[in-house]
Amino acid sequence: MDFSSKILENAVKEVSRLPGIGKRTALRLVLHLLKQPVDATSYLAEALLNLRNNIKSCQNCHNISDTLLCDICSNSKRNSAIVCVVEDVRDVMAIESTSQFKGVYHVLGGKISPIEGIGPQNLHIESLVEKVAQGTVKELIFALSSTMEGDTTNFYIYKQIEKFEITTSTIARGISVGDELEYADEVTLGRSILNRIPFSDSLKN
Repeated sequence: MDFSSKILENAVKEVSRLPGIGKRTALRLVLHLLKQPVDATSYLAEALLNLRNNIKSCQNCHNISDTLLCDICSNSKRNSAIVCVVEDVRDVMAIESTSQFKGVYHVLGGKISPIEGIGPQNLHIESLVEKVAQGTVKELIFALSSTMEGDTTNFYIYKQIEKFEITTSTIARGISVGDELEYADEVTLGRSILNRIPFSDSLKN
């Protein structure tokens, strides 16, 4: 792809680094921005810089937040005794869109994947075990995707908290095996949360 401008080429190069964005799509987006008023581009740049510099991680659940405690954890109407364990913030958003879950979350930040070099120490598992050990959590819902990595992560956490008196459950398999939660429709995901089953039952399958 030949560029008449080095500035344009650099902009396209940076935009194409985004996941799912190829060089042609990046070029189309950059040319679109060039046609917009300068203020529109400035607002976008300011929003991205603000995101990068000021976003926080909730000190309780590791969700993305503007403050030290996210809106979910600081909401007194949520049941903090029921914790839904998810891979990342996109899963929180997916489950929240169903309006079926009234507990809180714990965002692991990924799944155990030896092939990718991701072990338990790379995830927010230790803080989850500490939370359970404090005795305030009554139920832990495993809501990771039904992949080998997701099942491995669920089982690892289950073994870590097995000694504590706590109910462990997993979302019903209304979600197809191998599917990611963020792509599930709201009705199916909502029913999977409501019809969750004991985690020990899932080990028998």
